[in-house]
Amino acid sequence: MAKLYFYYSSMNAGKSTTLLQSSFNYQERGMATMLWTAAIDDRYGHGRIASRIGLEQPAHLFDPQSDMFAAIAASHQATPLSCVLVDEAQFLTRTQVWQLAAVCDRLGVPVLCYGLRTDFQGELFDGSAHLLGLADALTEIKTVCDCGRKATMNLRVDGQGRAIRQGAQTEIGGNDRYVALCRRHFVEQMQG
Repeated sequence: MAKLYFYYSSMNAGKSTTLLQSSFNYQERGMATMLWTAAIDDRYGHGRIASRIGLEQPAHLFDPQSDMFAAIAASHQATPLSCVLVDEAQFLTRTQVWQLAAVCDRLGVPVLCYGLRTDFQGELFDGSAHLLGLADALTEIKTVCDCGRKATMNLRVDGQGRAIRQGAQTEIGGNDRYVALCRRHFVEQMQG
């Protein structure tokens, strides 16, 4: 039975690196994979999944209107897929999470999703909330706070490194805009 996996973490934990390594492992054995990433995230160019350590690979783009089941089913019919990998899974919609579950259940293809659990205010992203509820397997990818404890929160910062407490849930950025912190230091920064 194919499973729906959700690998989640705070920023800078190596989610994209792990995804790209997983895809490589399948491809090295002659197995076809299909990679997806959010159209909204163009930090590394449209249609690319890239890691901070220099790995990258082309990917299909999804936005809120994408019918992921239909696209994956068509690709699977043309070339049988061994795995589907989704980066920036926090940007999936509820419907898309159900579509990915159907890929597992109806097509028999495992789906590995990688994304943030919460936003810069500690709120669940829609895609993450539904993956936490529907995934067959949940795995936290760990990174560390400056203090050495496990980082679980994403602090949005301005150009001077000061905490930003208000704003839109989605603002694309990397180390220049976000800092991974433990809950204690996140709360201190947000109350500061």
